[in-house]
Amino acid sequence: MKSRRQWIVALALSAALLPSAVSAQDYPTREIRSVVNFPPGSGMDIMIRYYSIKLAELAGKPVIVENKPGAAGNIATEYVVRSKPDGYTIMITPASSTLAAAASTFKKLPFDPQRDLQPVLLLTKLGFVFVVPATSPARSMSDLTALLKNKPGHGAYGIGTNTGIVTVEMYKVRTGLDTNQVMYKGSAESFNDLYGGQIDFTSTDPTAVAEPIKAGKLRALAVTSTTRLRSLPDVPTMQEAGFPDFDFTPWIGLVVPAGTPQPIVDKLAAWHRQINATDETKKMLLQFGMDPLDGDAAAMAARLKSDTEKWAAYVRLAKIEPQ
Repeated sequence: MKSRRQWIVALALSAALLPSAVSAQDYPTREIRSVVNFPPGSGMDIMIRYYSIKLAELAGKPVIVENKPGAAGNIATEYVVRSKPDGYTIMITPASSTLAAAASTFKKLPFDPQRDLQPVLLLTKLGFVFVVPATSPARSMSDLTALLKNKPGHGAYGIGTNTGIVTVEMYKVRTGLDTNQVMYKGSAESFNDLYGGQIDFTSTDPTAVAEPIKAGKLRALAVTSTTRLRSLPDVPTMQEAGFPDFDFTPWIGLVVPAGTPQPIVDKLAAWHRQINATDETKKMLLQFGMDPLDGDAAAMAARLKSDTEKWAAYVRLAKIEPQ
């Protein structure tokens, strides 16, 4: 028979484990915060607000969107990393940029992308878009190259993401351009300077440029993925535009702080799979130039690891100086 002391220890252990089991089973019991790497009104912000509305319907609790832009997404990521791992702080993020590429484009990150975050689910993939203002004479990538080569210092480009930086720097390597980089908090912030002629072009995600292109304010010249975007079927890929082997297909995933209980991670994954499966979501993603992805936490962790190595090679090849 167990001694009285052994029974007391067993009861104490059971009591210690009970709250986490109950909290995971009942999750959520209050509002969830969905953190955004980029400013309000940006393409990612619009997309995340859509997912937040749908998540609130499934979870039965409000989902509050919090924008924490800056440092190419690092401010929001650090905030999530330092949040309590209880499922009440989540982040849908362009992880190929804010996590995989960030490991090479910054000298020192205040977090470890692979250690400090728990992948939940792969959500979407997309191709970046090279765009110029509608007033630009450039109507193709070859036009843009010729235009920049005739400008002092080869002109300037605006950028707000790590992926954007790498895609442009790789374009510069291929063309011998020395175009100056102008950094913004988000892609949308660069558009006013594009319209005003202070910068010549940018490379950004299709969520940010969908409306300006439709409104006739911006012109798309090429996409960075190996296949054309369903939302921009007339825009050639960079490979079609004369850049062999040019392939940058960013992806977006859901993460939570490392240490979040697995039952909560599983609930969040199941809810987001339900959201992605609807015709409404597929239509929304098409409008933003995205395609749904189906990959669990293990698949996302594997892609993050392989992309971190791949982006490091890109950064070295493009001779990008880490910030």
